[in-house]
Amino acid sequence: MLIREATVADAEGIAIVHVDSWRTTYKNIIPNDFLAKLSYHKRKASWIENISNEGNHVYLAENGDGRIVGFINGGKRAKNPVADSGDLTAIYILEEFQGMGIGKKLLKQLFLKLEELGFHSILVEVLDRNKSRFFYEAFGAKVIKSEPIKIAGEALTLLVYEWKDTAQVLDAKNVRESGGN
Repeated sequence: MLIREATVADAEGIAIVHVDSWRTTYKNIIPNDFLAKLSYHKRKASWIENISNEGNHVYLAENGDGRIVGFINGGKRAKNPVADSGDLTAIYILEEFQGMGIGKKLLKQLFLKLEELGFHSILVEVLDRNKSRFFYEAFGAKVIKSEPIKIAGEALTLLVYEWKDTAQVLDAKNVRESGGN
């Protein structure tokens, strides 16, 4: 599995992973008719913009066939008031590639970049019904805030997690080369 920085040429592959992952991750959480209407074309346009944004850092996982099977995105959100902190804004891996250690590799790559930029704590937002929150918890993230939100008319709860120290994630004992998501 190759982990590398994304380029604009990767926007279509990232969009496919994004849409397909939303459909599997949020099935029975977000209304299925909303998920069915997600568009690869619209996501591709937003990923061209995201990758082109200088303050945004996008890394992807590519299998041996050159297929993009996962990605991670982060930087510093404008709404993040915490000094020396960054944000993990998205991490998605196609369902059939989960549990192979790809998430750990992507997380490590992003955290290395954010640490290089001087961010020593990292925030991530996740729906309370999204099982990926257990992935964050396994790497030491702690819930610091909970707030109600609506997506497609569905009342949900958004959790904000924080890693107070990126070193915990970058520790070789936590970020192994195989296993897990």
